[in-house]
Amino acid sequence: MAKVIFSIRYNIIPQKREEYLGVVKELKSIIKAEGLESYSVYEQKNKANSFEEVYVFSNQEAYENFDDNADERIDILMTKLSDMIKEQSTQYSTLIEVTN
Repeated sequence: MAKVIFSIRYNIIPQKREEYLGVVKELKSIIKAEGLESYSVYEQKNKANSFEEVYVFSNQEAYENFDDNADERIDILMTKLSDMIKEQSTQYSTLIEVTN
């Protein structure tokens, strides 16, 4: 089955950087779901406060079911995180592995 990579790229409010890093650290330790192979967060080289979250799913079904698995703590952290993101800086990308 084809893997799916979902990514979210955004800029955060500079004054919220330390708080953001704390939220991401906690998220990385608790985000788990069936079919989620990895969750990573990267900062763009040479562009401070520009981050990208990358989710790798084992297949399309796992990707489509991911939102159904969120628990209350993850929802709270995601809400906090969204409050730190600069408006109109978010870009989403979904990639499906070519298997032929």
